Amino acid sequence: MSKSKLNSDKKGVKSKTRLTKNKNTNSRKPLPLDNLKEEVKNEKDKFLRLFAEFENYKKRTSRERLDLFKTASQEIMTAIIPVLDDFDRAKNQINIDKSTEEVKGLILIYNKLIEIMKSNGLSEIEVSKGDTFDPEIHEAISQIPSKNSNQKGKIIDIVEKGYQLGEKTIRFPKVVVGQ
Repeated sequence: MSKSKLNSDKKGVKSKTRLTKNKNTNSRKPLPLDNLKEEVKNEKDKFLRLFAEFENYKKRTSRERLDLFKTASQEIMTAIIPVLDDFDRAKNQINIDKSTEEVKGLILIYNKLIEIMKSNGLSEIEVSKGDTFDPEIHEAISQIPSKNSNQKGKIIDIVEKGYQLGEKTIRFPKVVVGQ
């Protein structure tokens, strides 16, 4: 609907001005309270998401820190294992009847090193000659023909010991298997 109205300006000139009525006056505008409720709801949702993300971040960094300590320990242990092997070979070659001070010193150092390794979570994987070969826990470095059928699939010789750090195997025992 439109109406015409006569307006006069400063000079006395009359002009027609159209006044229009807004047709959307009956449409409902959101009340400020509804806007605020919706905004609070959105902000709460953002807060909860951010809080959950932060909690996940804390857990992830904690796990990564533990993994870092384990990995660092594993690298050191893996580097020291060849020294243990050398001590084992030297100890096996020494005639135990010789109780010289040098032999006693060597055995003392070896025992201290073993204790330090054990206190840091390193343990030897138990393997003995005659055990059944298991490819999940043993590494076969060679197979030799066996003289009797009892030795087929059995461990004939242990070349290197295997070690675990906690629950993780860091070196499998290297064995010779009967064929």
